[in-house]
Amino acid sequence: MISKDIENRIIKYFTQSADTEDLDILNNWLLDVKNQKIFKSYVKIHFAINLTMNNSDFEKVKEKLLKEIKKDKEYNAKVRFLSVLKYAAIAIVFLGIGFVMKNNLLDNGAADIVVPREDSIVLELGNGEQQIIKESGSLKIVGTSGKVIGNKQDDQLIYEEQGNLIPEYNTLSIPNGKQFGIVLSDGTKVHLNAGSTLTYPTVFTDASRRVVLTGEAFFEVKHEKNRQFIVNVQNLDVKVYGTKFNVTDYYEDKQTEVVLVEGSVGLSSTESKRDVKEMFLEPGYMGVYNKYDKSLNNKKVNTALYTSWLKGNLVFRNVSFASIIQKLERHYNVVIINNNIDLANEKFNATIETKHETIEEVFSYFNKVYQIEYQIVENKIIIN
Repeated sequence: MISKDIENRIIKYFTQSADTEDLDILNNWLLDVKNQKIFKSYVKIHFAINLTMNNSDFEKVKEKLLKEIKKDKEYNAKVRFLSVLKYAAIAIVFLGIGFVMKNNLLDNGAADIVVPREDSIVLELGNGEQQIIKESGSLKIVGTSGKVIGNKQDDQLIYEEQGNLIPEYNTLSIPNGKQFGIVLSDGTKVHLNAGSTLTYPTVFTDASRRVVLTGEAFFEVKHEKNRQFIVNVQNLDVKVYGTKFNVTDYYEDKQTEVVLVEGSVGLSSTESKRDVKEMFLEPGYMGVYNKYDKSLNNKKVNTALYTSWLKGNLVFRNVSFASIIQKLERHYNVVIINNNIDLANEKFNATIETKHETIEEVFSYFNKVYQIEYQIVENKIIIN
């Protein structure tokens, strides 16, 4: 059984009356696998009835619906459906569209397939030499001096503390469609998202530990009392005081976002024309640096929404379709062309499981539920 509070929020969700708090609570509730199975049952029935409204072959859809209800009742007799059936005729939005896609409730026929580009992870050494990092197998990282300075294990590079060696700067570039990690020589862990690069010394010898990020990364900084850790993103320094935090700063973004999960960080602009002091964040807050007016602000947020990519999810809350397209292109490494200007500014709430849902499934959803017309031409998705 689920609580009355959760049930009410699910009802609000399906009737498109849920606010941000409702969506965040449901998102956290769905982290439990058992709750995902319950929610899956609600999605099945709502989606099937929604199809009935638009399908002339009523008997065929009705038969499918009854089969799904019977299947779920046999699986878990405690899951109650009747209390929410009356809301199914209004609308359906999605939270984890794989629940629908993987249970044969969508009939895609012989739809065209988009083949994502396969770009490589590249490590640039201190002398400019570039090395391809394959996702499978192990690898020794050899510095320009000829000594082994680290190795690759699974999906991360691990650097070793090298004593008094002269530091070299390495740059790890992650292409669209992939993620990868680094353990720096001081033990700090960095998880790099798609389309990101990190430049860092092979060994820290200065009074401060400084790295340069483009894109998005989650940091778990190893605390050192006498050496501060600093993340530079374009014109902003994130000064770390032992912590876990997420930084987002792609070139096309209008602002830099720093979300603090644990510990403490201070933000300071390197080019502000104002007399702005360092702004400190508390856990659960996001610092925002506006690239145009050079201002710094902060607000309380649900940190799970901004770190969901670590678990293979894309979470959108009141986000424009144009921004959603940018992230879909980056995470799936595909080209999406939007010819619908009005659609670009419309706002959506959604959660996409990128590890389990293909880009075709994502756009099939947009077509079925929001009537967004698109076609696949020369391996590109074109929205009309």
